[in-house]
Amino acid sequence: MTQPHAPTHLRRTIARAKQRRGTAPPPPTLGARLADAVAATVGSWRFIVIQSALLVAWIIANVMAGTHAWDPYPFILLNLMLSFQAAYTAPIIMMSQNRQSDVDRDRALADYQVNLRAEADITLLHEKIDLLRERELLEMMQLLRRALDRIEALEQRPPKEA
Repeated sequence: MTQPHAPTHLRRTIARAKQRRGTAPPPPTLGARLADAVAATVGSWRFIVIQSALLVAWIIANVMAGTHAWDPYPFILLNLMLSFQAAYTAPIIMMSQNRQSDVDRDRALADYQVNLRAEADITLLHEKIDLLRERELLEMMQLLRRALDRIEALEQRPPKEA
């Protein structure tokens, strides 16, 4: 609910945020889930250790095979396989990062909306406190006036004779 005493720019921003809030993000597609899974797998230490072990095994097996090696030094087949892996993995990771940035943007927008509502509520509370202070000040002024009126009334009385 927009606060009536909130500044105009806050009321407009809250109204825009409420319009956007009505649409929930669609569930991730199969491609998005697959991209996230690939990015999580490739970005893990487990993958790096397994891939490093396979590369070392490939190199050792080809060096030990001597003239019967299926991929002799300079390991052109191995380079081709790693190039294919990089060519397919990089765009998939970028898709996952783009989707994650969209999710982060939506979360940031939700945080911004919460902050705006909190700011509007705080502004309203400040105004209420100011109003209470004004009322207290008016009551104190009225009490002081009554006290001054009593004092003036006492001063205008003739003194009592003893």
